[in-house]
Amino acid sequence: MWHVRASIRAASDAVLARPEGSDGMAIRLVQASTAPASRLSRHFAGGILQRSAPATLRPGYERAKRSFDLVVCLVLLPVALVLIALCSLAVLVCDGRPIFFCQDRTGRGGRRFRMYKFRTMIANAVELKAELAALNHLSGPDFKIENDPRITKLGAILRKTSLDEVPQLLNVLRGEMSLVGPRPTSFEASTYDLWHTERLELMPGITGLWQVSGRSDVDFDDRVRLDIEYLERRGFWFDLWILLRTVAALAQQRGAY
Repeated sequence: MWHVRASIRAASDAVLARPEGSDGMAIRLVQASTAPASRLSRHFAGGILQRSAPATLRPGYERAKRSFDLVVCLVLLPVALVLIALCSLAVLVCDGRPIFFCQDRTGRGGRRFRMYKFRTMIANAVELKAELAALNHLSGPDFKIENDPRITKLGAILRKTSLDEVPQLLNVLRGEMSLVGPRPTSFEASTYDLWHTERLELMPGITGLWQVSGRSDVDFDDRVRLDIEYLERRGFWFDLWILLRTVAALAQQRGAY
């Protein structure tokens, strides 16, 4: 398939246009950012993200990335199992069942998969979401509330330390996620704007470029721009840099609520 990509500075909305009657031509217009430059990467802050060429497949990198994921998971497995056992016991004693929060997420190519986390909210958190919609401080399909009343006391600790994400190592072992990549969304790809779908070229990850650039404090459009930057720059050393920055972000507890 041939791709023709164009960036138009006058565009106020990002769309992917496929001319009627054409089978293979796609023109991508990328939205100019209106977010503060400090919230965005220096590579696209305040302007149009321009791609020099279509993303290409990198089978060697993909295989090396998968091998790296498996090696890291196996090395961390003894510690991870201890953490899972301790956290499971803590959730059971403090908040009761269920221990795990299992939710369908959107992965590579738009495929849905089951993602695992420790439960950090009260049992009827989903039912209360509509009542709290007015407190949502993120735009678009994302939902995030500072000092969310649905989060339990133990859940707040698990979130601050990101221990609630440890069960996702199972998703990595199963090949549904990677250590580094775009965070999988709870909403389906059918709700994406067309320019958002470029992030679906990548395997979703436990951490990613947007986490180390703001974690929970980044709106979805800005997250997608960061995901596209990661798509352009992805490589072993860049992945390693993101993992190290993630450790630093956890130590500072930036945006983790």
